[in-house]
Amino acid sequence: MDTEQKQAEYIDYFVMKASNFNGSALADVVAEATSHPSLFAFSEILSVPNVLELEGTSNAILLDLLRMFAHGTWSEYKCIASRLPPLVPDQILKLKKLTVLTLAETNKVLPYDALMKELDISNVRELEDFLINDCMCLGIVRGKLDQLQRCFEVHFAAGRDLRPGQLGSMIQTLANWLSISDNLLISIREKLKWADTMSEVDRKHRKDVEERVEDVKKTLSHKKLRTVSRPTCSTEGTKRSFLNTVE
Repeated sequence: MDTEQKQAEYIDYFVMKASNFNGSALADVVAEATSHPSLFAFSEILSVPNVLELEGTSNAILLDLLRMFAHGTWSEYKCIASRLPPLVPDQILKLKKLTVLTLAETNKVLPYDALMKELDISNVRELEDFLINDCMCLGIVRGKLDQLQRCFEVHFAAGRDLRPGQLGSMIQTLANWLSISDNLLISIREKLKWADTMSEVDRKHRKDVEERVEDVKKTLSHKKLRTVSRPTCSTEGTKRSFLNTVE
């Protein structure tokens, strides 16, 4: 089963579960979702009416915690940790994984020093173990660990939920990509048309050359035939002509 299908199944499970609880009873659902090692999308859970109803209530911190896991990073959590529920080790590990995804959105080369600072990891060995065992083996990122340059080269990173206000820029990015793709397609078609034209010119040129070669062959063949068929004087005839002259 591929990662996307598993992710969809986890999302459906927690959406259904959240739909069956209200108020403080959602605390266990939120804790389970934010601790789950393979769930990395939360926007569908945030859209559940029962969850949205937490806004402005005494249980609003559950909604804020879900939003942190949907859009935030470990360093952002630390800045407002006093206003959110304390995290258990599984939640901390999960938020650090999500932090790597956020960093990989805009940077394809992540320096070890920046990663260790952002993730509160004290040494390179611990960082590389985290990237390999907790990120790459899970399939949420792929890349190369460059120990010489002390960096992680990102080849692939799973996307996170869109942040508030990010939809407009995403639509603009897709529109720009579509425009570039259209222009590229037009350019490719023009090059194909040019290639077809040059192929036709080349075909005609080869045909002309072949016809000229055939004409030359025929001319040479006719000349050779005329040379072979020209009459020659025999030795006997030459001898009689000489005797007649003597007499």
